[in-house]
Amino acid sequence: MPKFETTRHVGHAPDKMFDLVADVEKYPEFLPMCTGLTVRTRKEKDGMAVLVADMSVGYKAIRETFTSQVVLKRAENTIEVKYLDGPFRYLQNLWRFDDDGNGGCTVRFFIEYEFKSRLLGAMMGAMFDRAFRMFAGAFEKRADEIYGRQ
Repeated sequence: MPKFETTRHVGHAPDKMFDLVADVEKYPEFLPMCTGLTVRTRKEKDGMAVLVADMSVGYKAIRETFTSQVVLKRAENTIEVKYLDGPFRYLQNLWRFDDDGNGGCTVRFFIEYEFKSRLLGAMMGAMFDRAFRMFAGAFEKRADEIYGRQ
């Protein structure tokens, strides 16, 4: 199963980075290959926000949409994404924002996935791998644009 994990230090506070990643509706504005994102539902539950969202991704003639449950755990500075429907057999994504004690934070990003179809995996696998490797950097760049370079 393909997976990618990275840890990056950024000069922005954990709550700011959490807010940036939690603002899923803005993803099409800056996230590589994200062509659309629609939140179907948003509920508060036990101090957490739980949303269900459809994310459309594409590159050249290839387009796919998948549905995920996004659990925003502000008290823990984590965001968990669980796959619900679409072209994957499995997809799990985790963000964690750890305070560095100096006004910045360490951003931990993990994603693991597998396509349902080997053919689709062969066609889209390289594209998804490249996109996921660019995600953490895209969020860091977006944070610098919104909050200022630290």
